[in-house]
This record gives sequence, structure tokens and C-alpha cells, in this order.
Amino acid sequence: MTPEALTPERILEATEDVLRRYGPAKATVVDVARVLGVSHGSVYRHFRTKAALREAVTERWLHKSEAALAQFADDRATSAPARLENWLASLFAAKRHKAGGDPELFATFGVLTEENSGVVDRHIGTLVGQLARIIEDGCSQGEFTASGVDFTVSARAVFDATNRFHDPVYAAEWGRPGIEDDFAAVRNLLLSGLRAR
Repeated sequence: MTPEALTPERILEATEDVLRRYGPAKATVVDVARVLGVSHGSVYRHFRTKAALREAVTERWLHKSEAALAQFADDRATSAPARLENWLASLFAAKRHKAGGDPELFATFGVLTEENSGVVDRHIGTLVGQLARIIEDGCSQGEFTASGVDFTVSARAVFDATNRFHDPVYAAEWGRPGIEDDFAAVRNLLLSGLRAR
């Protein structure tokens, strides 16, 4: 029986498992190689440094969120207000699920995102771009007021206004009673402010 080919995706999956088990301070490339049954040199053939491997794991994790949210940003069959509402709700739900469903890995990615600020900046840029598409479509359809401001500026304002519901800094608040009502109040205020008059 031929062993499974060593691919970057397999290495990233194994790295995620190792990070979950040992945390970012103790996880090593040797640990990843051991899980895969290969030498650490084999891992380094795909990722030149430990930092590159950690950056790739972070990117992979953030891309999953981007892909899930893109369905709302790109769904032009649905009204822009509904798309925006769904996008925001999905982002909040995904963050809550990650924080509560796998707290060790969520904490690990908190550390990794601090190390890889360029990756995080690109991720935020992608999310703001998705919001900008929704707002632009809403303005072109007459569902939102065209305020004369760049759509990206408006999108960044929406992203920043909802920070409490997606920035990992606030994760401890996401499980407290009343958080859903707080989210709904902010979301409804934003939608009201964007709606065409």
C-alpha cells in the first residue's frame, strides 16, 4: 500500500491538530512531521520556515471564513438589506461557534493572527470588500442611500461598528445573556442608516 502523498493541505491539517494539542508556544515542525509520519525536512520542502507554516495555517483558517461569507456578498438574487443582515449574522455566528466549539484552537489562532498582521490585514480587506459590494448593489438598486461616500469607506464603517461581534478581543462577551439583542440593535441601526429615504 502506497503512503498518502505529502501535500501542503495535509501538512496544514496536521499543523492545525498539533497547534490544538500543544498550543502555539510548544508546537514544533518536528511535532507536525511526527503526526504525518515523515521527517521534518519533508515539511520544510513545502514550507521553508516555521513562520511560513504558521502563516499558511492562519491564511487557511481565515480563507474559510471569507468563503462562507462570500455567498452572501455575491447573492445578487437577494435584496441588499437581506444580504447585509445575513452576512453580519453569519460572521457573528461563525465567530461564536469557533470560540465556543474549539476554544483551544480559537485561542491559538488569536496568537497566530497577532504574529501575521499582514495576513489579517488582507483578510479584513477581503471582508470589507464583500461588504462594499453589498452596499454598492444596494445603492444601485435604490435600497440604500448613495451618500456620496466611497463604498469601501461605508463598508469599513459597518465593519468597525460591528467589531464587538466579530473581533476575537470580545470573545468572552459572546456567550453572555443579551448578546443577541445587542447584536440585533446594532444591525438594525446600521440597516436603518443605510436604507434609502
